[in-house]
Amino acid sequence: MPATATITNISCYQFAELSGLKDMRAQLLEHCKGWGLKGTILLSTEGINMFVAGVRENVDALVGELRGIPGLAGLKPKYSESAEQPFRRMLVRIKQEIIAFGVEGIEPAKYTSPRLEPKVLKQWLDEGRPVILYDTRNDYEVKLGTFKGAVVAGVDSFREFPDAVRRLPPEMKKAEVVSFCTGGIRCEKAAPFMEREGFEHVWQLEGGILKYFEECGSAHYDGECFVFDQRVGVDPGLHETASSQCFACQTPLTAEEQADPRYVEHVSCPYCFKTTEEQQRENLAQRHAAIHQAVTPLPGSVPYDQTRPLNVPEACDHGTILDCLCHVMPHIPREQWLAVCEEGRIVTDESMIVPAHQIVRAGERYLHLKPAQREPDVNADIRVLFEDEAIIVLNKPAPLPVHVGGRFNRNTLQFILNTVWHPLKPRSVHRLDANTTGVTVLCKTRHFASFVQPQFERGEVEKLYLARVKGHPPQDSFVCDAPISGEAGKLGGRNVDAEGQEARTEFRVLRRDADGTALLESRPLTGRTNQIRIHLWHLGFPIIGDAAYLADGEVGETQTLAVGDPPLCLHALRITFTHPLRKERVTFEAEPPGWAK
Repeated sequence: MPATATITNISCYQFAELSGLKDMRAQLLEHCKGWGLKGTILLSTEGINMFVAGVRENVDALVGELRGIPGLAGLKPKYSESAEQPFRRMLVRIKQEIIAFGVEGIEPAKYTSPRLEPKVLKQWLDEGRPVILYDTRNDYEVKLGTFKGAVVAGVDSFREFPDAVRRLPPEMKKAEVVSFCTGGIRCEKAAPFMEREGFEHVWQLEGGILKYFEECGSAHYDGECFVFDQRVGVDPGLHETASSQCFACQTPLTAEEQADPRYVEHVSCPYCFKTTEEQQRENLAQRHAAIHQAVTPLPGSVPYDQTRPLNVPEACDHGTILDCLCHVMPHIPREQWLAVCEEGRIVTDESMIVPAHQIVRAGERYLHLKPAQREPDVNADIRVLFEDEAIIVLNKPAPLPVHVGGRFNRNTLQFILNTVWHPLKPRSVHRLDANTTGVTVLCKTRHFASFVQPQFERGEVEKLYLARVKGHPPQDSFVCDAPISGEAGKLGGRNVDAEGQEARTEFRVLRRDADGTALLESRPLTGRTNQIRIHLWHLGFPIIGDAAYLADGEVGETQTLAVGDPPLCLHALRITFTHPLRKERVTFEAEPPGWAK
């Protein structure tokens, strides 16, 4: 087709009782494609509705074929011209209704309201006849233009129309009402519905706004008319206007609105544009909703069969599988591991049962089967503080383990985040104990994690914690540099060890309270496991609520607190590090819990 060819556009509908829709659809689609036509034809047992464009002679051929179908002999298309094809493809679809209304008993093929010709309406308006013009279209269509003084339905879809009619003032039921829409099809149902609701004098504008434009021009009309193709709008001369439509929110846009700096093609317009802060708030609200869905109920609260991997370390090479289990998880008694083996719950990747006496080699992988597991409840009130393309920053609740371990597999922060951010698997770049609340940082990819995690290892990350301790430290500021053991002891805990790893924490007293406790700021300059808890325990000021590091140097029997237990009064308040994308220092803070205020 030459670039200068004129495209003929037709829009029309006809309410009629149709049958044999599947065969009709196949034939129409084949013929339309053969004629090079594009657009949409909707077929229903109640009639036909279509918008089609192409070369005039082929459009006429389609109209001729349709008029040969019983019930469609009176089909009267509305014609307009455009320089370009407004449609991308040809569709023929079968629908329950050619215009979705969803109200039983409204059948335009059997009855519709009296029609008012456009020229008669213009005459009435010229004479000042007291009629009410009722715009039945959706709000986004009305935005481009409507009749002067028209009453607007105020709906986002035609299915909302019945409620809109019921909200109209009672005195309108006695008035003369002329309903109108783009091409008339909507009023075929709207006007009879209004009659059924008690409106005594309802007309429908024959052919809608488009026919009015064709016969009467712009008289008594402000603006243009929204149309359902790539033209978006036509003026009273039925010529395409400069109006466009926002790709993001579908709002029709005038030329002036397209010049607004908030209009970015395919991205935003003045009606849907959001500032960075607004977009961030919206994103966080969506994340919180997704988290709530993922933890309701808690993923580990429903019994399930669990499989836990076991990798044989070098220290267990040539030992038995029983010895290996006792070495890797020493907090579980040997007798308990023996029972697990005898029950056949240690297997290979091929599901072969491994007896307790089997010799294992370093690097081998086995599986521990745990049937019908139900995990302890956790606090899953996870709050997202910040998110961008690279990082996720959370305010972690407690008790909530970060990683899989012990009794916890699905009721862990990692499992929940994997569910919410699927298919991403956010990577934690530092440790926060199950019983510790506060700010924690994760990266969205391995690449970003490889930039952030080494900052912790090099001591470049500034961390500030709040802790409430038993006792009143005599100094306002003090330091502990007691080395901490590198090997886990009872319940996976650590201890002060002269041969251990270097560790240093700075403390500052914020408040000494009458109940014998004190609120401290804690700055760990190294990152040893349980460092703040161990240093305060070592100094004789154990953290309130710590079930592992008790008063008088005692070690407790509890690793992870239960929901409802008195909290561990340790909170990660603030963290500062270099952002992996912006390469600038960023700081995030998690609101202190009640015990710290």
